[in-house]
Amino acid sequence: MALVPNPVVNEGPLFAEVEMGGDSSSSTVRATVVQASTVFYDTPATLDKAERLLAEAASYGAQLVVFPEAFIGGYPRGSTFGVSIGNRTDKGKEEFRKYHSSAIDVPGPEVDRLAAMAGKYKVYLVMGIIERDGYTLYCTVLFFDSQGHYLGKHRKIMPTALERIIWGFGDGSTIPVYDTPVGKIGAAICWENRMPLLRTAMYAKGIEIYCAPTADAREVWQASMTHIALEGGCFVLSANQFCRRKDYPPPPEYVFSGTEEDLTPDSVVCAGGSVIISPSGAVLAGPNYDGEALISADLDLGEIVRAKFDFDVVGHYARPEILSLIVKDHPVSPVSFTSTSSTSKTESSST
Repeated sequence: MALVPNPVVNEGPLFAEVEMGGDSSSSTVRATVVQASTVFYDTPATLDKAERLLAEAASYGAQLVVFPEAFIGGYPRGSTFGVSIGNRTDKGKEEFRKYHSSAIDVPGPEVDRLAAMAGKYKVYLVMGIIERDGYTLYCTVLFFDSQGHYLGKHRKIMPTALERIIWGFGDGSTIPVYDTPVGKIGAAICWENRMPLLRTAMYAKGIEIYCAPTADAREVWQASMTHIALEGGCFVLSANQFCRRKDYPPPPEYVFSGTEEDLTPDSVVCAGGSVIISPSGAVLAGPNYDGEALISADLDLGEIVRAKFDFDVVGHYARPEILSLIVKDHPVSPVSFTSTSSTSKTESSST
């Protein structure tokens, strides 16, 4: 059975696309950011929803589609996981077990399905997930090409505040920028976008389409996105979830700490604010605070060259003899074993 049903007469789309057209005389890339909520604690249903949204974006001509932070696996907004200094509750530990169960392995069957979706709809896909690596979770972005190939991942290098209780820390080996036919694509997640050295590393890799999946719906987030577009001379695509209280399990299974008593099922707990910004700092589409939406724009890649003429932060506007950056981009593991190589050498010498 097809996961995305064939069109039905008089049946409208999941929700309306919000867009602004580009200059048809320029070389453009059609980009879409998805503003939608996870089906919390239900990864198969979330994958089904992702495919419906991807199909709809592709029907509008999208070549690149960016999903929010933690779309697969969920952003556990409002939860404390029963943590206080010196104590973790049994209920909080059970919440983490359920959250861990909703995460996905990389590689794994869910990654294979996402790759197949990208290939089926012929789009480049940037997907926010919760990655499960043994018993540690990471807030991660996965990249796929339009031929259905998994390209790689970026793990969030610095979770924010209580996120550090539930997510591990990425290292310098997963800060990729992929050179694709639609542009050089990379991503930073939520508040790590406010880390100047991380941004500089991505600029040095030549990023042109800067994806910023986030969970920050505050108006001040827009200032950060505009600054990055201007600073990097790149397009910025920020995707956030739009969630109401009813998009999460009801209490007592799931509790929004400190605010639960003030919420109704229809209360907005994350207002979105997804946006697409040009290298000149112009808002091309969004920000949208109205509900779930597909937010699209045509990216004129010539804008990158025009912006870099004014300001190239790692080129003609750099002063490496005064200021420079070293990025430790090798994988870091807490445990290394030498016995395997030693055993091989011993066996070779004895034969």
